Amino acid sequence: MARPVSFDREEVLAQATAVFWAHGYGDTSISRLVEATHLQPGSLYAAFESKEGLFLATLDHYAGQTLAHLHATLAAAPDPLQGVRRFVGGLADADGERAIRGCFLVNTVLEVGRHNAVVRSRLRRHLDAIERELAEALQAAHAAGLLAPRRSPRALAKFLMATIWGVRVLGGTGAGADDVRMVLDQALAVLDA
Repeated sequence: MARPVSFDREEVLAQATAVFWAHGYGDTSISRLVEATHLQPGSLYAAFESKEGLFLATLDHYAGQTLAHLHATLAAAPDPLQGVRRFVGGLADADGERAIRGCFLVNTVLEVGRHNAVVRSRLRRHLDAIERELAEALQAAHAAGLLAPRRSPRALAKFLMATIWGVRVLGGTGAGADDVRMVLDQALAVLDA
């Protein structure tokens, strides 16, 4: 009986995420994944069943990190509105390479989401979770009187998500941090109205 292969799942997911993020799903080969993860093809298939299974696991991993960052940002802020501002405004602070790479989830929507129902469903679940967290924070801000009474926390969360998607695509075009900051500042100004 073959001995089960042991590996650090978090490390393998981080390595595979980097490959998928750099090359996209379609241009990532199993040999690239083997090289990056230092696992044999059989071990990858045993752990994740398929290239798509590994890809879905990397989406889950990345989305989990994004949600953890959002939670930490909201928790560290003096109030929920400042937490939302810090999270959204922080997107302009991404270093040049990360800004050019864009967001792994948004890149996946653009590359694979329209053609693969399984991936699309997983993306929707993750993006909805991020939007829900923003909406809950905005609802708390609304209840605390930090937002104008006529403002809809749900609509603001959707607007901010659309802005986040847009600046991630903008960053991928090579736009500078000043351009991204300008867009984000305009979006965040809506919270003051």
